[in-house]
This record gives sequence, structure tokens and C-alpha cells, in this order.
Amino acid sequence: MGSGDATDTNEYPCLIRVTDGKDLKLSTKVEPGDLEKFHATYGTLLKASMGSLRKRDKKREKQRQEDAARRKRRLAEQIAVEGPKRGNGRRKRQRLVKRAIRLEETRKRSQEREEAKGKTRAA
Repeated sequence: MGSGDATDTNEYPCLIRVTDGKDLKLSTKVEPGDLEKFHATYGTLLKASMGSLRKRDKKREKQRQEDAARRKRRLAEQIAVEGPKRGNGRRKRQRLVKRAIRLEETRKRSQEREEAKGKTRAA
């Protein structure tokens, strides 16, 4: 058995092991004569289980990336609060002030999220 003869023509069964990634583990031996049948059946099983998978929607992914980039650019820009405090243009100035305050709050939340992501990656 350990001599390694070139005339050794024994065919050995194939051991197949399967797990669901948690606690279920299965194994089986497949004889060389049944290997093609096993592969065909296994392939059919895999195709049937992949029916629920969806093809990636690359257009939507690209749109989301562009939207995220646009939001980041808007966060980076400064809002110039100009105009009179009284008289004509007062409401416009008030809207700009409110927008600047909201933008600053959004920046703070974004910064906190980035820090939280950094902490989870480091851990």
C-alpha cells in the first residue's frame, strides 16, 4: 500500500462535506462511477437554490454613488449669510441662517457616524 507502485489502478471514493455555516454538517461518499450523476444532481440543486438571487442593478448603484458624492459636496460648501438684517431681503437672510444651522448639524452627525465607523473597524 505504501510502495507507490505505478500499476496501482484502484479507484477511491470521493468524500463530500457540506455545512450550512452554523451547526448542521453533512458528509457522504461518492463512488467514482456515480460521480457524474452526483455532479449533475448537485448542479441542479445549486441552480434551484439560486433562483432567489437578483442580478446587480449597476445603474442604481451608480446613481446612489453619485447622490452620495453630491451630498458630500453640499456638506463641504459654505453658505454665505448675506443681506440686510432689517428691511428688504430679511426673510431671505433668515432662510440662509436656518440653512447654515441645519448644514452644521448635518456635518456634526456625519462626523459622528464616520467616527463610529472608524471605531467599529478598529475593534
